Amino acid sequence: MQALPRCTRPLHAPVLHQKHINRIQTPIAFPAYRWTRSFHASASIELAFDLHDNGGKATGAPILILHGLFGSKRNNRSISKALARDLSRPVYALDLRNHGDSTHDKEHNYTALAKDTEAFLKQHDLKDATLIGHSMGAKTVMTMALRDPNCCANIIAVDNAPVDAALLSDFPRYVEGMRRVEAKGVQSQKEADQILEPFAKELPVRQFLLTNLVRPGPNEPYKFKIPVHILANALGNLGDFPFKDPDATRFNKRALFVRGTRSPYVIDEMIPIIGRFFPRFEMVDVESGHWVISENPEAFKRAVVEFLQDSE
Repeated sequence: MQALPRCTRPLHAPVLHQKHINRIQTPIAFPAYRWTRSFHASASIELAFDLHDNGGKATGAPILILHGLFGSKRNNRSISKALARDLSRPVYALDLRNHGDSTHDKEHNYTALAKDTEAFLKQHDLKDATLIGHSMGAKTVMTMALRDPNCCANIIAVDNAPVDAALLSDFPRYVEGMRRVEAKGVQSQKEADQILEPFAKELPVRQFLLTNLVRPGPNEPYKFKIPVHILANALGNLGDFPFKDPDATRFNKRALFVRGTRSPYVIDEMIPIIGRFFPRFEMVDVESGHWVISENPEAFKRAVVEFLQDSE
């Protein structure tokens, strides 16, 4: 399995940590935000999930799939079903903390996300698992692999790398747009979409963000199911990576990195540091932007199936 050549640095690429190249990140100031929902506060959170096992026919080693920022297990329903069918392996699609049906917590960083998922593996007695993660989920599975290489058989990291890199400016704009929607007290998805449009120009992105919009009760204005203020404050953490020294910590099992050809998140300059943390890594380029799984599900599935069948 080989990476397609890609030698040019995309415009607006994330800036690397100075340990690797250089890091420039402008602090983002967010106004105070009132919130009345109660929050969980413990070492780990019990995660909501959907199990896809092809009607009980998928009985092999488990696969966990972790979504990205503002996503949920719903986003991975189709690919989870396809992988369970094609690989005869049960697929657990998770909701990470502060997303989907999982509990909200003021702490949101990769160590906390990793601990939650590690607890999930233990709770469900899942052995020899493959960990798949996109974006935020990708850094989570990388963190898990480096924290405890015995927690999994292998990992698949989708469009992210083990580096400190400032998030693109798109994400603070999305947050501001979602805040405007909630402040307006909208009564329809159409009204919410109109408010969000200046902050997220692409319709598929707005549709993705609006999957989080729910009506708490009859005739009540729509609210976002995710705690927007917590995730806004966590944006800096989500650009970071908790491991800094690949000479001290490595994952010596197989790892697949899948990157979108039109995405700036895994540029060629990052490949050496990937190889130092994950010396047995392979890389595949998929024709897509950052949203690899939704933009090109067939190419993504093919890369995953080939990688995992090579492991057998």
